[in-house]
Amino acid sequence: MSKVTTKYVCNECAYETYKWLGRCPSCNAWNTLVEEIVDKTAVKRGTKKSAALPLSSIANEEIYRFSTGIGELDRVLGGGIVPGSLVLLGGDPGIGKSTLLLQVANNLASQNQRVLYISGEESLKQIKLRSLRLGIHNENIFLSNEQNIDTLQEYVEEIDPHLIVIDSIQTVYTENLTSIPGSVSQLRESTAKIIEVAKKMEKAVFLIGHVTKEGAIAGPKVLDLMVDEVIYFEGEKNFAFRLLRGIKNRFGSTDEIGLMEMTALGLIEITDPSYLFLSSREHEATGVAIGASYEGSR
Repeated sequence: MSKVTTKYVCNECAYETYKWLGRCPSCNAWNTLVEEIVDKTAVKRGTKKSAALPLSSIANEEIYRFSTGIGELDRVLGGGIVPGSLVLLGGDPGIGKSTLLLQVANNLASQNQRVLYISGEESLKQIKLRSLRLGIHNENIFLSNEQNIDTLQEYVEEIDPHLIVIDSIQTVYTENLTSIPGSVSQLRESTAKIIEVAKKMEKAVFLIGHVTKEGAIAGPKVLDLMVDEVIYFEGEKNFAFRLLRGIKNRFGSTDEIGLMEMTALGLIEITDPSYLFLSSREHEATGVAIGASYEGSR
C-alpha cells in the first residue's frame, strides 16, 4: 500500500512545501501555492548512462532546419524547425493556435512527411470539422485523443512522425504522479518525458500552451526554461491580424516578428506589413505620425 500525502506547490516558481503559506518564500508571490497529492511509491527510472564525448570529436556542422511551409513562422523560429527541438506556442483561447499548427501539419504532410497531432482538448470530430473548413484532407496527418504522455514513445515508434503537435501541454499527464493534469508537478514531469522522447528520437515537437490573464503562459516558470523556443501568438479576437513574437530561441534571434491574418479559410501570411499599415493613411493630410508599439526587425 503506497503512502499518500499532500504538499503545496507554487504556480509561479514550483517551490514546494508541506504546509500552506500565503506568500511563496522563493518568488514572494501571494496566493500561488496550490495543494497536490503526493504518492511516495518509488518510481523506477532507467540507469543506463550516455557516453561522454570530447568536444573536438563533435562534428562542426550547421544546424539542420526544415520549413513549416509558413514563411512568417519560419522567420520567428530562426529559419525553420530544428529536429529534436521543443517549441512552446502560447496564446489566448480562440486566437488560432490550433489552426496555425494544423496548417503547418498539412504543409509537411503534403511533402509526404508524417505528422502526429495529439489533442487533449478537442475530439477527433472537432478537429476533422476544422480541417474541412481549412480544406485539409491528408492521410499523413495522424490524430489521437490520448492524454497519457507515457504512451508518446509508442506512438512515435509506430508512426515515425516528422513533427509532433501536443494540444495542449496543460491537458496531458503521466501516471507516475497522482495530481491532476495542468498541475505544476504534472506540467514539469510531462514536459520532461516529452523532452526525453524528442531528444532521443530526434523528433521536433510543438507544445500549445494557454496564457493567464496577465499574458504569461500558464504553469511554472520552469516550463519556459525546459523548452528550446517560446513563441507568443497574439491579437484581438475582434480583429483579423495576428502577431507571432519570439520570447526565447536557443537556435536563433528573438528580434523577429511575424504577421498573419485570420480569414475564413485559415491564416494567411502578410509579407509586406509596411504597405498594409501605411496604405490606409490620408495622403492629403497636413501631417502624419507613424509609431511602432512592438520592438522587432520588421
